[in-house]
Amino acid sequence: MATINLLPWREERRQQIKTEFLVILGAVVVLGAVIALIVMSAYNSAISSQEARNAYIQQHIEVINREVAEIKDLEQRRQQLLDRMSIIQSLQGERPLIVRVFDEMVRTLPDGLFYTRIDRSDKRINAEGVAESNNRISSLMRKLDTSPWFDNPNLADVKAADILGDQASSFKLSYSISAPAPDEDK
Repeated sequence: MATINLLPWREERRQQIKTEFLVILGAVVVLGAVIALIVMSAYNSAISSQEARNAYIQQHIEVINREVAEIKDLEQRRQQLLDRMSIIQSLQGERPLIVRVFDEMVRTLPDGLFYTRIDRSDKRINAEGVAESNNRISSLMRKLDTSPWFDNPNLADVKAADILGDQASSFKLSYSISAPAPDEDK
């Protein structure tokens, strides 16, 4: 004989499937939340670790920048000292030269002529003076031209001047300093 089940088994089956679905859905949501927390925790840990490394590097960069600034300051002071030393050495080297130049200026100065003003800029001497006559100025120019210590004498101006009732000539000239070879200055 055939058995007929009249109980609402389909309704129970639907209810069982619905309950299983809700349990699985809850488990998936909880699992997703746990995974999200783990991932977020890992990212936060990586970010804080990178920030710590950045702070460490920034601290060392500041220390190195201070050291670089000190090195630049020391190099600048060193260059200033080297410049001072070179100036002192050049002045020490020129000391005998200027004495010889003044000595040669006196040797080339003829009688009856004197300088009223002398300027030196680098290797160029500009002079002003008064002479008893134009012949004395010509004599000075010849002596400057033949001097081993002076080059390129250039007479810029000659004027008649009245000095204490005497007729005289005022003049302006310039010439270059040229140190002779060591055997010529004896």
